[in-house]
Amino acid sequence: MEGSPRNPAVTLYRPVGQKEMDLIRESGYSEFPPRLPFQPIFYPVCNEEYAARIAREWNTKDEASGYVGYVTRFQVNADYLRRYEVQTVGSTELQEYWIPAEDLPEFNRNIVGQIEVIAEFRPEG
Repeated sequence: MEGSPRNPAVTLYRPVGQKEMDLIRESGYSEFPPRLPFQPIFYPVCNEEYAARIAREWNTKDEASGYVGYVTRFQVNADYLRRYEVQTVGSTELQEYWIPAEDLPEFNRNIVGQIEVIAEFRPEG
């Protein structure tokens, strides 16, 4: 689902570990879970390659992620997303949005369609 000409949607990606994936699944693939107290920002990223890199290189080495990384793809109402600036964190390929944790419920309401799992990474060996 891509939004409509009157209400376009932007495709974003999010690398997640096992616990977050379980919560997304429990929501019917309709929302991201609330942030934990030590997570003040929700970071969806702008391209699949960046999300895959995080899932493959970080999540698979992280006990808190269950040593597994998933890449999710989803769309967000473009009008809503305009209130946030794209942040570049290094090279121009490393772009993401910084959504304050308190804004996540409204962000979730602006997801168009379902959250899809498009890749899964596990430790090598």
